[in-house]
Amino acid sequence: MNPGDRVRVDRADRTYEGVLLPSSTDEQLVVKLEGGYNVGVDRDEADVAVLAEDVYEIDGTDATGDDAGSEIEFDDDLPTISLISTGGTIASTVDYRTGAVTAQFDAEDVLRAVPDLAGRANYRGRVVANILSENMEPPIWQDLARAVREEIEAGADGVVVMHGTDTMQYSASALSFMLETPVPIVFTGSQRSADRPSSDNVMNAVSAVEAAKSDCAEVVVCMHATESDDRCALHRGTRVRKNHTSRRDAFETVGAAPLGEVDYETETVEFRREYRERGETDLEIAPDLEGDVELLKFTPGMDPAFLDVVEGSDGLILEGTGLGHVHTDLIPRLEELIADGTTVVMTSQCLEGRVCDRVYDTGRDLLEAGVVEAGDTLPGTAKVKLMWALENSDDVEEAMGTSLAGEIQERSVPWA
Repeated sequence: MNPGDRVRVDRADRTYEGVLLPSSTDEQLVVKLEGGYNVGVDRDEADVAVLAEDVYEIDGTDATGDDAGSEIEFDDDLPTISLISTGGTIASTVDYRTGAVTAQFDAEDVLRAVPDLAGRANYRGRVVANILSENMEPPIWQDLARAVREEIEAGADGVVVMHGTDTMQYSASALSFMLETPVPIVFTGSQRSADRPSSDNVMNAVSAVEAAKSDCAEVVVCMHATESDDRCALHRGTRVRKNHTSRRDAFETVGAAPLGEVDYETETVEFRREYRERGETDLEIAPDLEGDVELLKFTPGMDPAFLDVVEGSDGLILEGTGLGHVHTDLIPRLEELIADGTTVVMTSQCLEGRVCDRVYDTGRDLLEAGVVEAGDTLPGTAKVKLMWALENSDDVEEAMGTSLAGEIQERSVPWA
């Protein structure tokens, strides 16, 4: 039997029928069922009958998962897109021994897993990390920024970064501050792994490549715009937020419409807001980050002693209530931290609007204590920005109040 054969697998009191897929281990059989899901079965415990041979063409692998090799042909008439993998669901598979989703594909595996990418561009692939995004750390952001720079210097017309969705907004923010780019840098991922019928990996990957070929030379996030397979939204990297745990359209631009959309059926990219155009700026990198920055959400009843944990830190982002408030009992301790050299920046827990500590007495007391306002910068973006500003700006307070990569909007008004 070979991958692509239709098989019947009997194991104990269960019978499965479907198409045999390549397996990453000799001990496991992987069968795609009629409903679209994959099932893994211990080879030694299964009786297998081949019902039909070669009903589905699967190139490049055999039943044990040994790679027969794949060549990517270059077409001089097509742009070159660099695919950079950091792991995550879009570059993941299922470990059928445990049932867990594991990030173990490299960029070439993604090309084989998403054949719809063929013919759209010439591709170069490299792996910067192979992690689930909850394990992302600032040093990997720095490695990623350097890798993107090297790919652009080598002639890439656009870059697609495959990334887990949980922390994608942080990584997109980091590259927005660390890189000045003359070409598009597009983050994409998937909410559901490739073995699920409702997986969003193909449409997101295809749309990301189309966005990387566009004229928008910014760091953007490309993910489903709706629950349907109709279009992907393009979100500015410093204004995007994951607002749902599992929906395919989990990502939203906060406080504005997305920069644009990719129509999956027509394969067209349209923009609805101003953006920096391809070639408008030269390639530059400023990858230094100060890692000793914390993000703290204020809640009613918080003990001022809780701030002791950040004593000695270089920076602290506060998520205050409303216009940017905390309990008045916290203000003396914040003033002590600031006097000792900690930069304290105020953001709001509200999803819309900006901080303004000049309206109420509490806000005025915070400003007098030395707290810095961050406008309508999203709290997660503010943390990344402060990490960058502490290492790259001569005036951190001014930098946190200035829009450097589209993170602060001129006006905060609902758009939807």
